[in-house]
Amino acid sequence: MVRMPSRRVGGKPTSSDVAAAAGVSRSAVSFAFNNPQRISTATRERILAVAADLGYAPNTLARMLQAGTTNSIGVLLPQRLAQILENPYYARFLMGVGQICDQEGYTLLLTPPLQDSVLKAIPYAAVDGFIVCGLETEGAEVAELIRRDIPFVLIDSDRYENAPSVEVDDWGGAREVTRYLLELGHRRIAVLSIAPGPDVAERGYRGPLGRRMSGIEDALAASGLTMADVALAEVPVTRVDGYRATKELLAAPERPTAIMALSDVLAYGAVDALQELGLSVPDDVSVTGFDDLAESAWFRPRLTTVRQPIVTKGRSAAAFLISAVRGEDQHPHQLLGTNLMVRDSAVKPLM
Repeated sequence: MVRMPSRRVGGKPTSSDVAAAAGVSRSAVSFAFNNPQRISTATRERILAVAADLGYAPNTLARMLQAGTTNSIGVLLPQRLAQILENPYYARFLMGVGQICDQEGYTLLLTPPLQDSVLKAIPYAAVDGFIVCGLETEGAEVAELIRRDIPFVLIDSDRYENAPSVEVDDWGGAREVTRYLLELGHRRIAVLSIAPGPDVAERGYRGPLGRRMSGIEDALAASGLTMADVALAEVPVTRVDGYRATKELLAAPERPTAIMALSDVLAYGAVDALQELGLSVPDDVSVTGFDDLAESAWFRPRLTTVRQPIVTKGRSAAAFLISAVRGEDQHPHQLLGTNLMVRDSAVKPLM
């Protein structure tokens, strides 16, 4: 006969409380939750019944940390969570990551900067490894992950020799959309760019933005133009910033005939501003984007844009990371292709 005591007063019940009430050792309690094959079915059922009555639950996180694994991967984000969630790109990317987590039995932890520092956030995330978004290889964050021997995969970053990375052909995509506008006859082109880091003046564009800028420059050069021949606005990736920047670009003495946005979200804001000013897209000003978000196919006008495989990138990043966590063989670098999606938002200029 098992005596069922009343619930403990003050504090959570412990495994010792369960062991005392069930008349077993603490090891038997641990076996009941973690290795049930080590004890009889009757003993396990008795322990679980006592645990339920006391309201006891094992500290799963502590147990996993003690074992050196959490069955969780983290996404190390370059911006605050509110900014990240405002950008639908990340919803698509995390969909791909989540698909692999579900498939492999891992949970997912989003890790934004702590006190505006990505570096400070690393020690507080109880994960087996990180998908690192938008960081540079010289950054202290990468060095810290290497020092701590934490597996990681780079996304939307510069390549690091000894770290897995998943990239898209940003150079080829930007080159193709620029060449398309030039072939239509546009020469007064404005570039609505993603704002670079604060050190761009000293070291130039880096990562995906650097590759996109290089693709634009190469396409311009083939037509006898340079970046000095285009207007440039650098803004955060939000629809309202795309709207505001376009208003400023349209205030210039010579209006651009085409606005090439380096994200679909910025392109949406550009169209908002143009339509508010009474201008037709694409008859007065053509607009292109980069990403091919789900909305772009039914946006009005339907957006001509560069498609990057965002969900696939998320899936590949998660698969690479879980492979690294498990110590399995892997292919460290993957380059995903892009495609120009020609729709309704860009036509030949009227002037």
